[in-house]
Amino acid sequence: MNSNIKKIIPHIILATFVAIVAVACTVKYSFSGASIPPDAKTVSIAYFPNNAPMVAPILSSTLTEALQDRFSRQTRLAIVSEGGDLSFEGEITNYTTQPAAITGNETAAMMRLTITVRVKFTNILEPALNFNKTFSSFGDYDATKLLQEVEPTLIPEIVEVLVDDIFNAAVSNW
Repeated sequence: MNSNIKKIIPHIILATFVAIVAVACTVKYSFSGASIPPDAKTVSIAYFPNNAPMVAPILSSTLTEALQDRFSRQTRLAIVSEGGDLSFEGEITNYTTQPAAITGNETAAMMRLTITVRVKFTNILEPALNFNKTFSSFGDYDATKLLQEVEPTLIPEIVEVLVDDIFNAAVSNW
């Protein structure tokens, strides 16, 4: 190998290492892919009321608790009742069911439950990341079943997708 190249390689390796360390010191990453500002210590997640025309009794608490649980498990942030460095508030704006698949005799074979949530996210440390967005997700179920029969399993499945989307929008700045 050329002697000039042998002299340059250690400098390139050192510069790469210094660059990686510098980046790692400015933003903390967790195994979840979350990028949390280094000075952020707390997150507040307000109760999400169900203001949809059709209401499911378990939906508000399921959504709120799932979002709190995600931050508790996948970040180092402490959950506080209000005034967090990161904060979430919002409402469930829609909870609807409609046919998803029609059979040959024009009856529904599958029904679709759709849940829509409006979320206001505030990052007091990096206000450029604040947003006020609507998130929506759905799940299908057999049309021969009543909605009340499938809600206990379908709502948590839909909420999991909503929480993924909300979490990623707030702390996965990819």
